[in-house]
Amino acid sequence: MYTGTLSFDLLLGDVHSLKQKRSVVRPIVAELQRTYAVSVAEVGEQDLHRRAEIGLAVVSGDAAHLAEILDRCERLVAARPEVELLSVRRRIHGEHDE
Repeated sequence: MYTGTLSFDLLLGDVHSLKQKRSVVRPIVAELQRTYAVSVAEVGEQDLHRRAEIGLAVVSGDAAHLAEILDRCERLVAARPEVELLSVRRRIHGEHDE
């Protein structure tokens, strides 16, 4: 079994309130869940209206399949025009990790 996580640090575009922030972040979270069946949530920077941190986790029996899903999720977020992807942190844990 392999588990992988991504943490996205995002700068939001023309957002001036937390309500506007939710209208940008929620569709990204929903699309990741719907398209790739991953666990995903806004996990940080909730009190800042122009920044967001989104965390994502996935489990797979195959390391190559896991890496492909993480790559696709990263490309999906990077392609969103309403956000600027500042950084991505990726972690993969395998059967032999302690």
